[in-house]
Amino acid sequence: MTVAEPPAPGTAVRDTASGRVGVVLAYVGPYAQLRPLLGGREWDARPGDLALLALGEPLSAHVAELNARSRRPLR
Repeated sequence: MTVAEPPAPGTAVRDTASGRVGVVLAYVGPYAQLRPLLGGREWDARPGDLALLALGEPLSAHVAELNARSRRPLR
């Protein structure tokens, strides 16, 4: 479900253009700045491409991110 009004900073959303899930940090110019749920590199998204997460999606996204991190080699 895409929202008509941009989500407030701190809201967990899906960037429908990239498929990534993140938290809205701020709005700068025409873009929303997002960061992955568990931290990491920020990216810009168009506010119109942001969709609120359904119930349970934040937990699923956290687990998916943790699983992806566990598969990375240690440095």
